[in-house]
Amino acid sequence: MPLQFGIDILLKNEPNWKKDRIGMLTNDAAKTNKGIISRLALKEAGYNLIKIFSPEHGIKTIGADGAFTKDSLDEITGLPIISLYGEKFMPSENDLADIDIMLFDIPDAGTRFYTYLWSMTYWIEAAAKFQKQVIILDRPNPLGGSIPMSEGPMLDDTLTSFIGRFNIPIKHQCTLGELAKYFNTNQGWNANIKIINCEGWNREQLFYDWNLQWVNPSPALQNIEANILYPGLCFFEATNVSVGRGSNYSFEWIGAEWMNIPAMMLVGKNIMKEDLKIENLSLPITIDGNTNETKGIRIKIIEPKFYSAVINGLILLKLVKDIHPNEFKWMPYKTNANPTGENHLSFLLGIPNAEAIFDLPLQQWLQKINTLVRVEQWRNEIMPYLLYK
Repeated sequence: MPLQFGIDILLKNEPNWKKDRIGMLTNDAAKTNKGIISRLALKEAGYNLIKIFSPEHGIKTIGADGAFTKDSLDEITGLPIISLYGEKFMPSENDLADIDIMLFDIPDAGTRFYTYLWSMTYWIEAAAKFQKQVIILDRPNPLGGSIPMSEGPMLDDTLTSFIGRFNIPIKHQCTLGELAKYFNTNQGWNANIKIINCEGWNREQLFYDWNLQWVNPSPALQNIEANILYPGLCFFEATNVSVGRGSNYSFEWIGAEWMNIPAMMLVGKNIMKEDLKIENLSLPITIDGNTNETKGIRIKIIEPKFYSAVINGLILLKLVKDIHPNEFKWMPYKTNANPTGENHLSFLLGIPNAEAIFDLPLQQWLQKINTLVRVEQWRNEIMPYLLYK
């Protein structure tokens, strides 16, 4: 049976709320399994969409990472768009005053620090606060749904932010529909929530098994390989090492003008040979308006289904830091949600003083990180909320 998203299931039915006033949180990456943009498909099917809301990267999914997004007008439906990554993250009472149904359809990347998940939580919280019905059109997790492949650390409650609002693992292995149920109960919102499940997906299937064309959920995730590497390579954002944003290899590559490529290749081949293939690749990288040919390594996953992205990304980060003690630096990473950019590694990892851990000797560091990444308790916690076998 071909994979059908929540939007595809909805379009096959005639729900009793079809003519109610609908507000939809979505973007251009949300498409039917035939490749039609969801909100257009709904409009053409006679759904009474009256207002659109957009997450980070804007309605067209092309906005720069962390960039303030303004309200605008939707070229596809002609409807007003209210940005939920600008002045606010949660819709106001006024935004929802003329809306009966709050619809959500956005594809996720499967990682705690990917912000669409947190936009969904504010959406559900607003639905509870202003007594609206919320309907989540579910989609599979591109990283699969195998709960044993989840990786921490869990989120320390002192590090709540828009890249980690509540305590879940970095790689959670859930669909947004499942997390919607989980948060609605655990946060005590008790919103009037309905999940429209996808069909034709099981938890063992990664994006490769969907038989569909990749759609970029945001500018830097240009293919499934980047999406699989992302939960581990994103930590480099907190450093003076580039992850290749703006190139054809974003989140499949790391580099810096000072990088010792022979040393990285040697260590990579010896330490990561089971998980990763590492290739020498220089790229033109633009930083602060200056473009320079930058030395770096392209990273290829050997077995995607069994790839532990977080631990491998952290090992790479530790190796880069230890091989280049004089050149490597921690850096702020400014976004609309974190204007100073400080403590970015701690916010990503979910642990306080995360930078200090990387000063430990390798063996001691490995023991510490291995303990943090293991999240056996997550399986028991999330089990009652899982929607798929």
